Amino acid sequence: MSEQNIYRLDGRVPLAKAIPLGIQHVLAMFLGNVSPLIIICGMLEMEMGVRTALIQNAMFIAGVVTLVQLYPVWKVGCGLPVVMGTSSGFIGTCKSIGGAFGYGSIIGASLTGAILEIVLGFFITPLKKLFPPVVTSLVIMSIGLSLLPVGINYFAGGSGAADFGHWKHLLVGLIVVIVIVILKQFTTGFLSVSAILIGIVVGYIAAIALNMVNFQPVMDAAWISLPKPIFLLGIPLEFHWEAMVAMGIMFVATAVETVGDISGITNGGLDREATDKELSGGVIADGVGSLIAALFGVLPNTSFSQNVGLVAVTKVVNRFCIMTGAVFLLCCGFVPKLSALLSVMPQSVLGGAAVIMFAMILVSGMQSLQREKLDGRNGMIVALSLGLGVGLGMVPSALGQLPAWVGQIFAQNGIIMTFVISTILNLILPKDKD
Repeated sequence: MSEQNIYRLDGRVPLAKAIPLGIQHVLAMFLGNVSPLIIICGMLEMEMGVRTALIQNAMFIAGVVTLVQLYPVWKVGCGLPVVMGTSSGFIGTCKSIGGAFGYGSIIGASLTGAILEIVLGFFITPLKKLFPPVVTSLVIMSIGLSLLPVGINYFAGGSGAADFGHWKHLLVGLIVVIVIVILKQFTTGFLSVSAILIGIVVGYIAAIALNMVNFQPVMDAAWISLPKPIFLLGIPLEFHWEAMVAMGIMFVATAVETVGDISGITNGGLDREATDKELSGGVIADGVGSLIAALFGVLPNTSFSQNVGLVAVTKVVNRFCIMTGAVFLLCCGFVPKLSALLSVMPQSVLGGAAVIMFAMILVSGMQSLQREKLDGRNGMIVALSLGLGVGLGMVPSALGQLPAWVGQIFAQNGIIMTFVISTILNLILPKDKD
């Protein structure tokens, strides 16, 4: 078998080559997998022990669900090199739900939303027709726009921090940005692919040199520990219908995003279109993964778009290679000290990377939107969806005189409103004449 063929879907790759290729995929998503929890836990000022346990759980869950995507169980999984992890797209919605009702309500809403996505996975063929590229592109753009203020808050030290905006935070965040830009623009191969992670490491070292890190929680954490389900973490499950509706809409949006990611892998790595069976299994696994994640107190899981890009660049779609990365994630899920090391990281270190990552989500949506004609019908959909959706997300007080549930569902971030408006307009506006 040729060197190129062994990296195809089921090629027999030697372990010495498979491990670094699998680790490369983990490096591409590692920070993105834990940063949503760091952000939400920091915003809600949750105690350090719980944060450490949740980050540990997030790594364990990402490994488990990635294995399910690689090697399907019944109808759960797509059988493709899809890497799963905690979704950044839910940060805005989780932020509004957590601020109103607490972390337990986020997890309660995640449970119900995950069940909804599982059901949607069985009806993926008609679902594809409802959400054309103009709708999915707008959802991606609105996710990026809604997350930018979150990234800037972290860049300055974290919202509510006593030293918010201190020069040390700004310096550390700037160091991270500079390192990432240099590596992405002036290097290739491993350094370029791992630019985000390397930037975080350099920023972390700078923060330590500036005496910004307290390592006591790391010293107190155990070396080995089993992941703990939510009932052992002291987080009570809560169910508020406003939270469940908002989260349900986001789960529909993330199902559409997963369809796009799977299509990107088959097009970029296998030079073919994804089958309905692969799309259905992938979305069902997305929902099952989020359901398992909720039982361990972790935010919703989804496919990682950065790994789709990595497949398109390297053309390595071998499931065994990706499996070694998933096993590495599983192992990380049993080492609390590693989780604690991430928990005590200053928020400005994460902020430097978050600003770039969140802005690149916006750029990704823009690139997708550029493939569509934006005159006439599509132009109106884009204008109204971003104008009203993102606009109301930035000025939630505009809905302040309406019933409280309206604001709790639609006004806390622009993602849900953008998704709803673009979907409705796509259904009711007549097609342009050729």
